[in-house]
Amino acid sequence: MTFVRRNSSLVLLAAGMIAAQSNAQITVLAIGNLTQTSAGSNVDLSGLTYKLENQAPANLLGGLGSGLTYVSADTYLALPDRGPNAMPFDSAIDDTDSYINRFHTIRMGLSRNTTGKGLPFNLVSMMQSTTLLWSPDKLVYGTGAGLGVGSGAPAVNTSLQHFFTGRSDNFDPTKNSGAPLDARFDSESIRVSNDGQTVYISDEYGPYIYGFDRSTGRRTRFFKMPDNFYVPLCSPIGANEIANNTVGRTANKGMEGLAITPDGKTLVGIMQNALLQDANELDSKGKKPAANLLRIVTVDIASATVTHQYGYLLTTGSGVSDILALNNHEFLVDERDGRGREGGNNLTSNDARVKQPFKIDLNGATDISAMDGITAVQNVVAKTLFLDIVQALVGVGLDPTKDIPAKIEGITFGPTLKTTDKTGNTVPLYTLWVANDNDFVLATNDVPPIPNPNQFFVFGFTDADLGGSTFVPQFK
Repeated sequence: MTFVRRNSSLVLLAAGMIAAQSNAQITVLAIGNLTQTSAGSNVDLSGLTYKLENQAPANLLGGLGSGLTYVSADTYLALPDRGPNAMPFDSAIDDTDSYINRFHTIRMGLSRNTTGKGLPFNLVSMMQSTTLLWSPDKLVYGTGAGLGVGSGAPAVNTSLQHFFTGRSDNFDPTKNSGAPLDARFDSESIRVSNDGQTVYISDEYGPYIYGFDRSTGRRTRFFKMPDNFYVPLCSPIGANEIANNTVGRTANKGMEGLAITPDGKTLVGIMQNALLQDANELDSKGKKPAANLLRIVTVDIASATVTHQYGYLLTTGSGVSDILALNNHEFLVDERDGRGREGGNNLTSNDARVKQPFKIDLNGATDISAMDGITAVQNVVAKTLFLDIVQALVGVGLDPTKDIPAKIEGITFGPTLKTTDKTGNTVPLYTLWVANDNDFVLATNDVPPIPNPNQFFVFGFTDADLGGSTFVPQFK
């Protein structure tokens, strides 16, 4: 736990309760990290004991804030992305390796900070388990021929279990990027069904949305995306996929965010960047007005059918990292840049700037499914700033170059606490949990190195912060 100075707008009353000044404001409640498990420092609970192609341990703990979702009580699921590929070792496969996709079950407890110093609450995290993701169907793995590596199939595969991995050559070259038997999977966002039995995970390679049995990690569902979200020609090198295709998702910028509505009926996915056909479409003046158009899809879970597409326009960030349901029609969209700790090696010019969840409403929004990019960009959803994360964290003493991670990615609502309003009435204090993807990089390359842990930031907000919206929690 890293403590910083106490936010002057809050006064602790009792466990789970705080009093705020009369002006409503979203407040930093706690900051914590997770680098230690029962298996050791920076070791997850997968039980894997071998080394990956780049010599990183197969059980390396990292990247677990790529996706984050609340389950119940003090239990959360945290999702790493495709594995430790931040250090160069083989450009022919984009430095990816056969890291098996997984999610972690974590208990995180908030307790009142009674020291009079630091933030209002302490946050203690403890990992309970690691669940590997697999399919009973035989998956397609790369042979590694001509790429400087061996087969992309994990050594722990059996005739009954075929594990998904982050290696970029694990695809069928005769099919488009949406082939459901491809073993490559770049997991980015995670949500859980209302009965707690299924996890839904979105990906950048396809883009895919898969359903997995929460207890075993077995894939049970496949949700097909619109055909024009897939690239026809796959490559183990992302830049080549971009150069060789004119339609489909941009490589490494696929379906970054995923939400589930509180009623448990609909999945809502958002692309990190524009589709190739939208980004490159020229208007009459030779400009590309849809270069920052992101497509949102809504998926009916029962029928596994995409029902709508909506447009979202980037205004401050370089991409979107996640989407979170505020109720059945309003959502928070986490827009960010790539600046901050671990985003570069220059402390004087790499300060975190844009980490901003925006609120959007899909009620009455225009369906852009049949629109080209130029038309769609004229029909994007309206958005309002919900929280400036950088401003809030700087306000409690964090340094934007050393303390605020570059990749603020996973977001989820947590348990509801209590606070008092300006009249002294007890009102709900909702919690928003934000996690970082540290790219499995345990320290930066700065001189001296700066520790780069997996972190969790907890914010508190009330109905007064919602601008007339109603928060409907998925789990009460």
